[in-house]
Amino acid sequence: MRKLLFLIALLSGVLFTSCRDDFEFEPSTVALRFSKDTVYLDTVFTNIGSSTYRLKVYNDSDKDIAIPTVQLGKGVNSNYRIMVDGMTGEDADNNGTGDGKIFRNVELLAKDSMFIFIEVTADVADANPTDYLYTDKIEFRHANNVIQDVDLVTLIQDAIFIYPQRDNQNVYETISLGLDPDGNPLTYIGSNLSENDPVNGDELHWTNQKPYVIYGTAMVPNGKNLVVDAGARVHFHANSNLLVSQNASIQINGGNPPNNDPANLTNEVVFEGDRLEPLYSEVPGQWGAVIILSELNTNTINHLTIKNATVGLLVQKRLPFIEPDSNQPKLNLSNVQIYNCANVGLLGRDAQITATNMAINYCGQASLAATLGGAYNFTHCTFNNNWNSSKQFAVVIGNYIETSEATYISDLTQANFTNCIIYGSNQNTLKLDKFTPPNSSIPNVTFAYQFQNCLIKLNNSNSNPLYLPTNTTNFTNCYNANNGQVFNPKLKKVTENKLWPTVDLFTTMPAANTSVTVDILNKLRAPNPNIGAYQFISD
Repeated sequence: MRKLLFLIALLSGVLFTSCRDDFEFEPSTVALRFSKDTVYLDTVFTNIGSSTYRLKVYNDSDKDIAIPTVQLGKGVNSNYRIMVDGMTGEDADNNGTGDGKIFRNVELLAKDSMFIFIEVTADVADANPTDYLYTDKIEFRHANNVIQDVDLVTLIQDAIFIYPQRDNQNVYETISLGLDPDGNPLTYIGSNLSENDPVNGDELHWTNQKPYVIYGTAMVPNGKNLVVDAGARVHFHANSNLLVSQNASIQINGGNPPNNDPANLTNEVVFEGDRLEPLYSEVPGQWGAVIILSELNTNTINHLTIKNATVGLLVQKRLPFIEPDSNQPKLNLSNVQIYNCANVGLLGRDAQITATNMAINYCGQASLAATLGGAYNFTHCTFNNNWNSSKQFAVVIGNYIETSEATYISDLTQANFTNCIIYGSNQNTLKLDKFTPPNSSIPNVTFAYQFQNCLIKLNNSNSNPLYLPTNTTNFTNCYNANNGQVFNPKLKKVTENKLWPTVDLFTTMPAANTSVTVDILNKLRAPNPNIGAYQFISD
């Protein structure tokens, strides 16, 4: 009984102490400590919301405090929004939610900390006209009239926005690409580019005066030509595309880098996602693709860099690509760089593609995939792939595609590679995918390919007669980087897409004579032309 009474008394004491009131917070008079004096929210486009940034606030004192006011310096008129320790602030607009502007009696325990999350959506008209910076402060107002603050800084960039309109039923504008194999309409949310748009003016001439931001699929309609000037910057929202119709065309007129400097992109045309924060600078799959359906001979792309797409360039017959009456799409490429694509850098399906001085790296499936036949000529190109997987290739060549409905076959009339580097992190970087008829009733199709003076990383255990070293008919003066010889291009830094060799390759693997006199940086190739897109650059 005595032990029972002692236990009851002990439990009563515990219950009594656990039923105490909440911590007693006194109005703050002590200095807070912050993880940053200034929060830079990087660059955002006008009226496009930023990513979320965070600030950590510390109470180093021994007192539980309540900060009388935490607010944005511009109050309810600020274009910034903050969330303080999970709270959204006062409801200044009486809309039932906090506005993220003003907070009262924010509690913070002794020796504890809290997070403040920060976002901004602002118009370029709100920014400082001299430097386009939009600024504010987070103010911490203590009971002793002391104010501490943390600066907020954002660069607002004006842009031309191309997006589908919505009708009075709130239905988005769409574009049509014919019928799918089941006879259903192929429609996409998007808009036709126009030379007389009421807001943007001439949407078929992209200049370097302002960046362009694409929402949905922007289509170059039949009979029209899209011209892109040197130095233009084009940003694509998630899942957005640029599409060149069957009887339309595109000319991208980028220029050489000043002083042959690979880091100087002043004259380069750049296509990438619309998230400008450094966190997104190398993230694959942020947008869709540049889709070329055009059958015209006038499609030319010079000095274009494509980054962070799902497929960088998709060149195929009019959708669906099995349409028998359409001609092969055509594209000429020079000095093109394609990086960080979730699937494929350059994907050709029964297309005619010619490319010189092209560099592709870091793609989820293949840097180059020339499938379903076609005609391809690549000279002085570097196809590297260091995607972190055992299944990716640098180059895939095929003459068929298998889908859930059927197998589609088309002649590969030519796939010529001259002075190219085909390299990467895997042991086999080249895949030759020739269609084998399952029975005699299905005719064989052409599978023509030729590699001349190329460096190709292949595993010597591969006994397939299509490949090196047994096939000397389709491989002329080629070098196998995996055959035990010292054939390593020693590319500068593939993780940063710096694909130039740091050793002079001319002495060990000289290039064949071609009409390509300069490299991708406009450096003269003579007198010692290197294979690949770049001439040798010493460390």
